[in-house]
Amino acid sequence: MARMTLDGFASRLAEALGPRLVTLLLYGSAAREPGAGSREPDGMNTLLLVDRVDAALLEILAAPVRDWVGAKHPAPLVLTEAEWRDSTDAFPIEYEDIREAHRVLAGRDPWHGIRVSREDVRRQLEQELIGKLIHLRQVFAAEWGNSKRVAELMRISRAGFLTMLRATLRLAGRTPPGDGIALVREAGGLIGFPSNALDGADPAGYLDAVTRTAEYVNRMERNAQ
Repeated sequence: MARMTLDGFASRLAEALGPRLVTLLLYGSAAREPGAGSREPDGMNTLLLVDRVDAALLEILAAPVRDWVGAKHPAPLVLTEAEWRDSTDAFPIEYEDIREAHRVLAGRDPWHGIRVSREDVRRQLEQELIGKLIHLRQVFAAEWGNSKRVAELMRISRAGFLTMLRATLRLAGRTPPGDGIALVREAGGLIGFPSNALDGADPAGYLDAVTRTAEYVNRMERNAQ
């Protein structure tokens, strides 16, 4: 059986859900860089908004989502339309990142009336950067002599840090580049770390980049007071 395509997944969900489907959208690198999804080891990310989540919905989703996951893609994030509208303060970074790079596959545009507070973004960003920094120091302390393990930890955490760098650039009034290399170069120039800090060759440099970014965002709060 042929592996399920993005268009095939969208068609099956739209047909199966009918009026219960509010929106299905693609987001992340596959939407930011057309064609990138097929190359990404973590597959293509999708968000499904529905009228409500109940046992009947899960029964409808089971087969198409199983085939989608079988094609090496993550299962979609599933929210009700009400949850989507009420959660901008809980996940402001994610909302802005999705807004910046998305493609509506089925249903209607979900962004009408959605507003994200700058202060909510800054607060979440500060919390996540400090949390990431503490976690990295903990695992680096435990694994520092194991170069392969440290390199793997940097690889795993890199995507999340890129999201934080995009959020930082937005808070600074800049439009984040879509390309990862250009993003790191611009963020590094603003924050003060070298453009090769995230290439995986220098754990100390990577840790310093996260530290400097956390300090930069923290200064934003102090300067705003």
